[in-house]
Formats: sequence, structure tokens, C-alpha cells
Amino acid sequence: MTNPLSMSTAMLVGAALAAGAVVPFQAAANASLGRAIGHPLWATVASLIISLIAIAPVLLAMRTPAPQLSAVSSLPVWAWIGGIAGVIYITAALLLSPRMGTTSFMACVIGGQLLTSIIIDHFGLMGMPTRQVTLFRVLGVALIFAGVLLVQFSSQPVIKE
Repeated sequence: MTNPLSMSTAMLVGAALAAGAVVPFQAAANASLGRAIGHPLWATVASLIISLIAIAPVLLAMRTPAPQLSAVSSLPVWAWIGGIAGVIYITAALLLSPRMGTTSFMACVIGGQLLTSIIIDHFGLMGMPTRQVTLFRVLGVALIFAGVLLVQFSSQPVIKE
């Protein structure tokens, strides 16, 4: 087990925080895209195409070898849900963040992520290493859920003039 206070752990936490910091921008940008394009599903398609355009030069610059398609047939069915999850998330962000506000939407997203993550960790689902549910992990998730409730209940509805 890694030392929770080590420098490498701090760097990993920092990278994860930075990755998380861009998600609210994604939700807000996609919501604007959906309004401009006229339908959230077309905005989802546009967002995914932009993702493909953004990653292609990175793959080329890194000289990443071509995928090994021979291994695809042996993958379990759940290995393919990442793309579906992305579509669900992007579409939900497009539809919900303008109605709920970015903070409430993200608080609920984080709550859902943590609840699912603790189950995946505990049972080692989807090939992930098993990480036992402990009192401190449950308390940490419970505190975050309390934060979700505080954010949601303190959010004022948008008044349209």
C-alpha cells in the first residue's frame, strides 16, 4: 500500500484534481453548444468529434502503435461501456447543468461517482483491484453526500424575467 502522504501520491492527487477541475468547464461548454446547435444529442455528437480531433495529433506525436484489434474479441462486454458512459454523461450535462446550475449538477455527479466507485473498489469489479470498504472511506463518502445535499438545498431556482 502506498503512503497516503508521499510525494508521488500528492502528485497523483494533484493530477486528479486538475482533471476534475476541467469537468465543470466541459458541462458548461457543452450546455452552450447544445443551445447553439439546437439539440443536446447533436451537441453530444459534436463534443465527441471534437474529442477525436483533439486526441488524434497526440497519438501521432507520441508515435503510439496501432491498436491490437485481435484482442478485441476476447474483451468482456463491460469493456465497451466507457463510450456509452461518456455519451450519457455529456448528454446529462447538456440537459441538467443549465437547469440545476453547474455546482449542483457537479455535486450530484461527484456523489454518484463516489457511490459507484466504492462499490467497484469493494468488489473489484471490471478488473479493478479490490479496496476494502472501511469506516473512514464510508465516512468520507457520507461527508461528501452531506455536501451534495447542502449544495442542492441551498441552490436558488433561476428566476426568468
